[in-house]
Order: sequence, then C-alpha cells, then structure tokens
Amino acid sequence: MTHPAETFRALHVKGNPFVMVNIWDCGSAKMMQAMGAKALATSSAAHAFTMGRPDGGTLSRDEALAHAADILSVATVPVQGDFENGFGHDPDTCAETVRLAAEVGLAGICIEDTKLPTDNAYEFELAVERIKAACAAARALPVDFVLTARADGILTGAYDTDEAIRRLQAFEQAGADCLYAPLPPDMDAMARIVAATNAPVNTLVSGSFTAQSLADYGKIGVARISLGSALARVTHRVMHDAMTAMVSGDFSPLSQGISSDIIDALLE
Repeated sequence: MTHPAETFRALHVKGNPFVMVNIWDCGSAKMMQAMGAKALATSSAAHAFTMGRPDGGTLSRDEALAHAADILSVATVPVQGDFENGFGHDPDTCAETVRLAAEVGLAGICIEDTKLPTDNAYEFELAVERIKAACAAARALPVDFVLTARADGILTGAYDTDEAIRRLQAFEQAGADCLYAPLPPDMDAMARIVAATNAPVNTLVSGSFTAQSLADYGKIGVARISLGSALARVTHRVMHDAMTAMVSGDFSPLSQGISSDIIDALLE
C-alpha cells in the first residue's frame, strides 16, 4: 500500500501545479476532499482563528499535532502540517517536530525562517541549520516525508526577493523537498524564484496572486499552490458581513446560505 507521503511527493511536478487546500476542521477537510482536493494542509492562522486567537506563534506544538490528528482522522488524501517555525528556535527542536509530525501520520510539514512570535528572520546560517536538521530527521524516518522549507522574509518585510532566493537555494542544498517564499512582489519575482531553484516550488494564492490562473502558474514552473488562510478568511468575511447586517436588523444575508442537502452529501 502506498504511503500518503509517497502520493504527496508524486503530486509535485514543476509546471503542472496542483492545489493543496488549507482547511481548519474535520468538516472543511471532508468537504474539500469530496470536491476533488488532491491534498490538504492545515493553516496555522485558520487553526488559531478556531481557537479564538490571532495568527503568529500563538499555537503550541501539542495543539498543532492534536489538530493534525483530528484532520487525519477523516482525511482520504495526503495532509501537510503548517508547523510555523518548527515550534522552537534550535535545529534539534525542528528535527523533533518532524519526527512527531510523522508519528501522527502527516505526509509532510513546512518550516519557516521567522523567529516567532516576532517578524524577524533567523540569521542565514541558523535558518539553514534548522532546515538541515529537519531534513536529516525526515530522511531517517522509516517512511517517506515531504519537508517544505519556507523563506518568509518577503511576507514579513524582513528581507527582499534576492535574499529569499539565496535562502531557498541553501535550503535546497540542505535537503528540502519543496521550497516556498510567500507573496513575492509580483509574478515576475515568482518566476525568478522558480528559475533559480531545482526543487518543486509552492506559491501562495492570496492578494494580487488570486488574479492568476492555474495555467499561469504552470507556465512559470510552479509545482504546488496553497491557500494559506485565504479560504478561512473568505469564510470569516461571510460571517463578518452577515453579522454587520444583522446588528442593523437586516437578516437577508442568511438567505444566501448553501443548501444543507449539498453539505450533507459532501460530508457523508
């Protein structure tokens, strides 16, 4: 029987991107996979929202692992964990996080180079050592495991595209299976990132990047598309706008809901 991580790895083809759908509970997981999602991923921001917390280092590793286990209990497709900075600053902690993630059944995780809870980036050498330790732990597992290395400095304002490329190249040399620099300035910068690396590259579809099509991402060689917290924030937008109307006495937004029959069918 093929391990989920092997299935997950095979989906990563440069120039033929698949959509990895970030979900936040068992219901959203079952709904998205029933509608054709080939892989799922947790989202630290979306998970934090369900806990009544803001994004950015507010979750513990135990909470992330328990959340992942809940999703895996209903998942029929591979699941990646959004494990922020590996839940610790030192390389050994990142390695342990990989081992624990594999134990719960995740097909892979992503580890970023942000020194949470701040927006500061780890020094270059430490950032690379953290990924090297995580990759070594992944390769020592008895099963396959896909390690995604994130360079988040463009997103947080810590550094520019050139530095992101330098880090991603080093992460690839350290053994990362997939590379990810969320929200570069534009598609030209995204294309530069892809061209400068050999490993499959993930892109985040959020903000201005939602204007691009799947084919557009394929043309520049992207292998994987993730949503981050975008789908969760769309859901929260609906709740926000409906409540804004209701406090003014207007209940009409509630008439726009999807039929429970459709939901029930997807959750069976």
